Amino acid sequence: QVQLVESGGGLVQAGGSLRLSCAFSGHTFNDLAVGWFRQAPGKEREFVAAITWSNSNTYYPQAVKGRFTISRDNAKNIVYLQIDTLKPEDTAVYYCATDFRPARVVGGRTDLDSWGQGTQVTVSS
Repeated sequence: QVQLVESGGGLVQAGGSLRLSCAFSGHTFNDLAVGWFRQAPGKEREFVAAITWSNSNTYYPQAVKGRFTISRDNAKNIVYLQIDTLKPEDTAVYYCATDFRPARVVGGRTDLDSWGQGTQVTVSS
């Protein structure tokens, strides 16, 4: 059973930065990809970043390129999401997720196997 735990959310002023963390354990996949998603009130969950463990390839939707950076710490099994130049529209619950089929993660699918509980990011204007 894969477990993912997000942390690092909070209340930030517009223009600021945050680094979210996703600690995961229990995976037995030969390959692995971890994705970050967010869900704002009244909106569908959306993909914002993914990283593959084997070669650190990163994936972003066009809407967040240049402001979001995903990275990993191999030794600690942690995936980070750095968000710069925060905007009020970034306000959402941010989730990390994984799946034994990495292509589903990097493809931004939201029907993945394992999800964390989420961390709230609130950006004030």
